[in-house]
Amino acid sequence: MTPQTLLQHNDTGTLWSEPLSATNGFDLSAAYRSALTQRKLREARGESPRGFKIGFTNRTIWPRYGVYAPIWGTVYDSTLSFCDGQGRINLAATCQPRIEPELVFGMKTTPPANASLEQLFAALDWLAPGFEIVQSHLPDWKFKAADTVADGGLHARLLVGRRIPISALASSATQLNSVLAETQVSLLKADQLVDQGCGANVLDSPLHALLHFLTELRQCPGAPDLLAGDVITTGTWTDAWPVQPGERWRGDFSAPLSRLDVEFD
Repeated sequence: MTPQTLLQHNDTGTLWSEPLSATNGFDLSAAYRSALTQRKLREARGESPRGFKIGFTNRTIWPRYGVYAPIWGTVYDSTLSFCDGQGRINLAATCQPRIEPELVFGMKTTPPANASLEQLFAALDWLAPGFEIVQSHLPDWKFKAADTVADGGLHARLLVGRRIPISALASSATQLNSVLAETQVSLLKADQLVDQGCGANVLDSPLHALLHFLTELRQCPGAPDLLAGDVITTGTWTDAWPVQPGERWRGDFSAPLSRLDVEFD
């Protein structure tokens, strides 16, 4: 399938007829080339990239999905929304959507080349709890890593909750790393506990996940760099759970993060 065809599937919420990974030579490099072409197509029709999503940073779910390393995709103005703790997401044209509670960063500046963890910390502006709605255009969420990359990194929507300035939380990367690794979340559907997780699930902490992503991004031919104002969601702390219109979900994040509620249309 061409990038144009893949974008049509994304726009209509329809399943692919077969995995792209079944094609000889369709590897991760080819998948990122396809994803970046789709990004250009979306920009050409008026969508603006607003940042990135990092996927498969949670090692506890790697065996479940058969993907054993992080991947990334683009977040757009058409898929991103903000709230102060309670928001709504329209699931129209999504394909087999699932919810993931995550930690979201906002960038203050572009990190320097070969950035250390401390230099990355200095480039951050804020952090927030978030819900990413992920999707798969392959039946029953059966795919290989290259399929997930070409499928927009499985990104469908991102809801960002109450933002907290980094300066209010920590004075160093070491301090922030420790705080975020220990932060917990309980994921509830209509007040019923569904799953639990913690920041340490994503490559030991969301800050480590962000540094790993930055390295991978800068090694990908044709990929854009991180920019001031970019939003990056760093991977789910729990498994991904199916959602549908009419449902209400809640993420009870422990301090320093805050509760996040979402209703689906």
